[in-house]
Amino acid sequence: MKKLVLLLLIILAGGAFVGEMMIKDSGYVLIAYNQTTIETSLWVLLIVLAVGFVIGHWLLNLVTHTQLPTTKLKAWKDNRNQLISRRKTLKGLTSLSEGNWAQAQKQLAQAAERSDLPLVNYLAAAKAAHEQNNEAAADELLQKARNTTPEAEVTVAISQAEIQLSRGQLEPCLATLLRLRTLAPKNTYVMKLLKDVYLRLNDWKALSQLIPALRKHQALKTEELYELSAECCTHILEDSVSKLPVETSEEDRLKALSDAWSDLPTEQTKNGEIVQHYTELLVSLGAEDRAEQNLRSLIKKNWDEKLVTLYGRINGENAKKQLDSARSWQKAHAESPELLLTLGRLSLRNEYWGQAVKYFEQSLELDAKPETLGELTRLLRHLGEDEKAQGLLQENLSIVASGLPELPMPVEQKASA
Repeated sequence: MKKLVLLLLIILAGGAFVGEMMIKDSGYVLIAYNQTTIETSLWVLLIVLAVGFVIGHWLLNLVTHTQLPTTKLKAWKDNRNQLISRRKTLKGLTSLSEGNWAQAQKQLAQAAERSDLPLVNYLAAAKAAHEQNNEAAADELLQKARNTTPEAEVTVAISQAEIQLSRGQLEPCLATLLRLRTLAPKNTYVMKLLKDVYLRLNDWKALSQLIPALRKHQALKTEELYELSAECCTHILEDSVSKLPVETSEEDRLKALSDAWSDLPTEQTKNGEIVQHYTELLVSLGAEDRAEQNLRSLIKKNWDEKLVTLYGRINGENAKKQLDSARSWQKAHAESPELLLTLGRLSLRNEYWGQAVKYFEQSLELDAKPETLGELTRLLRHLGEDEKAQGLLQENLSIVASGLPELPMPVEQKASA
């Protein structure tokens, strides 16, 4: 309100000043052009110019903001096309969700031609064509999506990779995904698709190289990554030997296996199953002494009951030294049934029959396992103690025949004298 009053005062003051100037001196202006002359006062000319400026400004705004009939017609046509496109898109997506692939493809493709955002329509239509096994149509629709929206290359290429993977076109799919990795190196979905392709191609080395990126970007759960890494390591060890030429010497095979083991992630060299597989491969190559040394070193660094049991199955170069090494572990693991089982087996290798019986009995007492029962009864029979072995089996029948259903049994018959 104050500003309005102030503005009015300024206008009044200005008007009074101009009026006084007009009375004092009206001025004189002469405009001549060829034979035409215009005479007027200075103030009249200024008023005419001011009014002319206002009228010209109003006409200019009127022209620029008024739509011509052709403009209105174009706007109406565009709105109508968008409305039709939205309706067909909705129908097409509904058909797609219901599995009406042919109808979905037709509706979505038609909607794309009228849409100002055709990318979604073409991608969905390509999926519908793929579901009908119409590869040519699917590829054509993907290309249309790429042509209409070049900036969405990553999105289109992902859809293309999904379709290629579904078709079983593993090599083209791999090429698409590798190109995507350069375009979107942090895209976790691309990494997952790449992981699936490597699995189907049995490309364990490439998959193992991808795992750090999967871990860094948290593309998979920790447990799944660990299992995937273990699977890779198992196959890498296997392939390091099996894929060598037939004429490869045992020494070269052993070196290839050792190199593969050295390249494995540290965490997997402590995995009991991986170590067991590596040990079995060493044994198959006639390197039991190396297998024994490797197991001994790993058990010292990281106690693992599975590795301890495996250690008892290895025939090392020096049976006495092997037994002494296992005995040294008793100080920290005196109550380990697996260690006692291993000590019993190593005692057998050294022909310490009595000690072997003692170790087996202690292990069976701590954990009644069929494996331990089998070792003990076998040893007792070889020692001529068949009656004791038979009694032991009778006492531990539930171990040997676990899981039998509850069924009626005849009354136990006593032997006649």
